Amino acid sequence: MTRVLVVEDDPQFVRALVINLQARRYGVDAAPDGATALRFAAARQPDVVMLDLGLPDMDGLEIIKGLRAWSRVPILVLSARQGSDEKVAALDAGADDYVTKPFSMDELLARLRAAVRRTEDLRLASGTTLVETGDFTIDLPARKVHRSGRDVRLTPTEWHLLEILVTSPGRLITQKHLLQEVWGASQNNKTNYLRVYMAQLRRKLEADPAHPRFLITEPGMGYRFEG
Repeated sequence: MTRVLVVEDDPQFVRALVINLQARRYGVDAAPDGATALRFAAARQPDVVMLDLGLPDMDGLEIIKGLRAWSRVPILVLSARQGSDEKVAALDAGADDYVTKPFSMDELLARLRAAVRRTEDLRLASGTTLVETGDFTIDLPARKVHRSGRDVRLTPTEWHLLEILVTSPGRLITQKHLLQEVWGASQNNKTNYLRVYMAQLRRKLEADPAHPRFLITEPGMGYRFEG
């Protein structure tokens, strides 16, 4: 059974979530504040955390950072904060997804299923050396890409960017994280670098670079690899 930890201080909202999740055979624990959430997460090892950012004792970003200090559990932020800055801050802190209130239960359940799938994919990928799509194959140890039976020549920067994306399939990687990892912390506002290099990767790997299937842009936030 998949266990979900709901971190939310609105009892009516929690009750609705618990009813809907249990009806679909999820196990549910509920924490009304950050301290309880961190204690439950350590003791009960949930498979997914659903987290509201506005809690009575601490900001949700502190909880994300606290969990990320020791756990890779998927974190779905459920928040009324709609600004892109808040979304990027949560994703940079380590959240896996951000759902803006109000939302439909069907959307939330779809995001939950996707988070569980990504976790399973990452477990499988942890020992993976070959990433295969319908259009190209990536040999991670050899640092080679093959498309249509031929080697694809990538620059070191293109390779580094691609490697970060393909080793976290389905997960949104923020612009800030990519810039820091590939170009260094001093370049974390040079988003034009990402646009240029992502365009180059798409030209080399995508059948239709203008409508990519694998290297996906999340406008204003970052990129994800869909294998």
